[in-house]
Amino acid sequence: VRITLVARDIETPYSGMIPGFVAGRYSFEECHIDLARLSARWGVRLIHAEARGIDRAKRAVLLKDQPAISYDLLSVDVGSAPNVDGLAGADQWAIPVKPIAELGRRWLDFSERMRSWVGQLNIMVIGGGAGGVELALAIEHRLTEIAESAGLLITLATRDEVLEGHAAAARGMLRGILHRRGIRLLEHCPARRIEAGQVQLADRWHPADAVFVVTEASAAKWFAETGLALDERGFLAIDETLRSISDPRIFAVGDCATMLAHRRPKAGVFAVRQGPPLARNLRCALLGQPLHAYTPQRGQLSLIGTGDGHAVATRNFWAIQGRWVWWWKDHIDRKWMRMYR
Repeated sequence: VRITLVARDIETPYSGMIPGFVAGRYSFEECHIDLARLSARWGVRLIHAEARGIDRAKRAVLLKDQPAISYDLLSVDVGSAPNVDGLAGADQWAIPVKPIAELGRRWLDFSERMRSWVGQLNIMVIGGGAGGVELALAIEHRLTEIAESAGLLITLATRDEVLEGHAAAARGMLRGILHRRGIRLLEHCPARRIEAGQVQLADRWHPADAVFVVTEASAAKWFAETGLALDERGFLAIDETLRSISDPRIFAVGDCATMLAHRRPKAGVFAVRQGPPLARNLRCALLGQPLHAYTPQRGQLSLIGTGDGHAVATRNFWAIQGRWVWWWKDHIDRKWMRMYR
């Protein structure tokens, strides 16, 4: 068996550590996996390219600016991007948080420019989920440290309540933290348009020198051209064995796929746990053995870093915060990364 890994980014980030990287708590190297070293260690052929389609008749993956790659079995995990279809100007003026691999280098360049910023600095974060909250707090912590000559104002805008879907205790806790850190929270304030230096929220314009978009996930546009079964939002539809419901040669996991029998949020905590059952079923498929059904966990423990060495843990109806929660999160993340070094 020859295993080929097609990757758009050779240094691929662990999304759980990216807010800590933005806050200055991790270096770029600490939260990125070197795919070249990893592939060399395990004898995997690595192709540095971006997938743009699948030719199922020829059993080939179509690549941007490179020849197609043939396959006998294919596993797809290309992640997602923010859904900005209804946000005019986002493509030109916003900094999208996903694909997450692009954020690392963009943040390094952005933060370096902020060191010499003089005067008022208005930062807008659009998206009030856990990712948006964590990013806003990380940005505030880091820019307070390095943009010493700037009058910093960070605004977190969300079309619903902050942390919609999380425990009421967590929402109250994070509202208090945002208030104490001087981050302006605008709830029930959908973003309409982004232009140079300003953002339209509901019916009002707000100044914004930089805009970060952390909205709900959207699927890759090229999925619609594959002929594969998709869910109602355009993600690849898979069964309980993590295989496409319309092509037995194709598997899919992570944010790009939806398990129709067990729908879960597009969150990394669910994606990483699909790795072991995916590996087992790929081996079974190669050996002609029956595949194993996988049932993801129902609840999710969310560990939300606040950028300052503290974190909030929330699950179901409860929430707790403290420095020890950050130590716990940091231990989990570093342990996970050590497996790939």
